Amino acid sequence: MTVHWLATQLWRYRVAVLMVTLGVSFLLILVGSHLLQHSSPHDWHKGRSKEPVEDREGLAANANQRPNNPYQDHKRRSDTQPSGAQAQKDANIYNILRTRTRSPPVVFLKTHKTGSSTVQNLLFRMGERDKATFAFPQYTYQFSYPDKFRAEFVDELPDGSSQYDILCSHMRLDVGQLKQVMPPNAIYITILREPLRTFESVFSYYTSAVPAFTLAKKAAETAGHKSALSVFLESPESFWDPKEPGNGLGKNPMSFDLGLNSRQWTSSWPADLILLEETFQLVMIAEHFDESLVLLGALLQLELEELAYVRLNTRSPQDVTPLDDITKARIRAWNSLDVLLYDFFLQFFWEKAEQYGPERLNREVALLRASTDTIRQKCVARKGVPPGELEDLVRPWQTDSVTILGYQVQGNLTKQEQGFCMRLVLPEIQYHAHLYFQQYGRDMKAVPTE
Repeated sequence: MTVHWLATQLWRYRVAVLMVTLGVSFLLILVGSHLLQHSSPHDWHKGRSKEPVEDREGLAANANQRPNNPYQDHKRRSDTQPSGAQAQKDANIYNILRTRTRSPPVVFLKTHKTGSSTVQNLLFRMGERDKATFAFPQYTYQFSYPDKFRAEFVDELPDGSSQYDILCSHMRLDVGQLKQVMPPNAIYITILREPLRTFESVFSYYTSAVPAFTLAKKAAETAGHKSALSVFLESPESFWDPKEPGNGLGKNPMSFDLGLNSRQWTSSWPADLILLEETFQLVMIAEHFDESLVLLGALLQLELEELAYVRLNTRSPQDVTPLDDITKARIRAWNSLDVLLYDFFLQFFWEKAEQYGPERLNREVALLRASTDTIRQKCVARKGVPPGELEDLVRPWQTDSVTILGYQVQGNLTKQEQGFCMRLVLPEIQYHAHLYFQQYGRDMKAVPTE
């Protein structure tokens, strides 16, 4: 009886907090909108085919229940390893198929323009090491986005596999459908980013793909020196048609990816947030990426060197739109639900960090950065390389509106080191195609035209 009463009170308390937060947010938005109406517009800023992995020396020939208290129970081998074993450990970093503790099944909701490609690359490397079975889309590299995920979107279980171990391709979340596909002990993770920069990046990257953004770009061509983003934010409702399927990312894109009602606040939002909180063991925060990786490593039983990364799918600096105060206020007003979502899970994130232990977290973040810097120096000859200077294998897919930069791998590497370093910088589509061919012995299937 006491437990039931306590659970009821906690539920009521959380809903009340959400409602108060929303009320304050909307009040601030109204005040901001009023101020914007009396502000003079000024200082506006201007802001190939998808090929499978080619054969390459160093790449493959083609293209358990989680602990009850993972943050307290997890102890890295480096914590107890004698110092004399360090040299052997370092020598094994680049052995991508070395024997290791198998990670638990994992679902990663890959959100748009939040740093999710970097996390996905880490999971691809982990899965390849573990010889894991990936839950891949039946067609191309997304689960029929922007439709909500359905179990039927997943390709068949390959011969010899009893379950899917990793699902980390783009989708729009449906928790019930996911649980029909993944094992009951799967760990669910995702990543969120500060909403102002998320929307700026989404707008820049998908200007030619989201109909509302395309209309704004055309209007900006006759609007003097205003950027397309500025023109859109002056009157977003005039460009954004909520009934157009392609406009899903045009408002509150993170809420849209998480399967929420991204058009407007509804009475279901508090319960939906609670469901998300209960589903995800970790919601990573892009602004605290290294801290997020340490917590992820504890959940997935990874060593620090296995968490090494380079930032993938980054834009050329000239394609990043500076945000003045007026633009920031307008983005916040248009994406008020993403603001609420981010604030909610930012608090959730720091609760996880507190469970892990702040001092311990800071110590391991420092170790992670040192380990990652060493691996980057070993692997990367040049960063921020324009696509025209990159070979096909490591050239990121380019959009019509921005230039995506990549990496050039060092040349003086052993075969083993080259295999590791190439995977570290491998773009999503190439790595997806490579792993898909490894798993099924065939290329990814194109979306049917009929």
